[in-house]
Amino acid sequence: MRTTANRLQTTLPNKQKSLDIQTETERLSWRKVALLAGLPLLFLFISLFLGRLFIDPLTVLKILAHKLLFIPIDKTWTDTMETVVMRVRLPRAIMAGAAGAGLSISGAAFQGMFHNPLVSPFILGVSAGAGFGAALAIVMDGSMFMIQVLAFVFGIVAVAITYFTSRIYKTTPILMLVLAGIVVSALFQSLLSLLKYTADTEDKLPAIVFWLMGSMGGVRPEDLPFALVLITVGVIGLLLVRWRFNVLSMGDQEARSLGINTELLKGMVIVCTTIISSVVVAFCGIIGWVGLVIPHLCRMLVGPDHRVLMPTTLCVGAAYLIFIDNIARIISPAEVPLGILTALVGAPFFMYLLRKTKGGWG
Repeated sequence: MRTTANRLQTTLPNKQKSLDIQTETERLSWRKVALLAGLPLLFLFISLFLGRLFIDPLTVLKILAHKLLFIPIDKTWTDTMETVVMRVRLPRAIMAGAAGAGLSISGAAFQGMFHNPLVSPFILGVSAGAGFGAALAIVMDGSMFMIQVLAFVFGIVAVAITYFTSRIYKTTPILMLVLAGIVVSALFQSLLSLLKYTADTEDKLPAIVFWLMGSMGGVRPEDLPFALVLITVGVIGLLLVRWRFNVLSMGDQEARSLGINTELLKGMVIVCTTIISSVVVAFCGIIGWVGLVIPHLCRMLVGPDHRVLMPTTLCVGAAYLIFIDNIARIISPAEVPLGILTALVGAPFFMYLLRKTKGGWG
């Protein structure tokens, strides 16, 4: 009896100490999230005065206060400056932040759902489908609106084909989802190659190639309401179920034994990530590596707990893509496509992560 009592006296303080350490770790993680939340706003403001036409920060603040807050200020800036800030740089920076945040949280969600560190938001074929839709609109001499609509629609169609192909006996095995995604991606990539082969080499083929490499150059203020609403809906959906990814990471059987409807959760995650990815590809083209690398970087900052990880990916992903877009604008007179820069930055960084973590990702 005394031995048992002594063990209890020893065990209880150890458990309490472990809980205290865990609570303190969570507090530190949330403090990091609070600090990182300011990064996108900082980079967004910097992007408003950087560029070929330099506008000093004070003038930018005056323009924003006058146009957004309707504060009466003596106009000391030119109409060109106002147009550049309000019609070009601000919509572009907002879209870059929304795209980076959406792709990053989608990547974190898919990596948690698939239990695989090599998964990106485009694993189910959304980029291939959206790319085919955009190329089809370009070949048909469609307007920018038509390009965006067809890219969005075909992105959703591609994922729908993947999902229903992978359904077996009212379940959706992870391996079947991945295999179906590979097959559907190959199908739409072949259709895209066919369009490239038949497209006019003087006009349409260069337009298809440039669009596929990704750019914020075509973003207009009129595009923001539709794009931001859909991205926000998808992001909120993922944030509402972020704690369930901790359970899902233990495996489908364990998650079901704890009361999680895994099929409903998978369906919800696929819908939310597909909406986000389709919107991003429709308005900005294919921007790779963001949804693959940023979740890994955030795990190094705050750990694998998805309750903290997913808000962190929002902040870091938004800041990262705004930063990359600024580099794309100022690095050369001709704008460099975003897909090239994200690959140049993401691939070496991912190799470094592989060496550092030795293939682990917990």
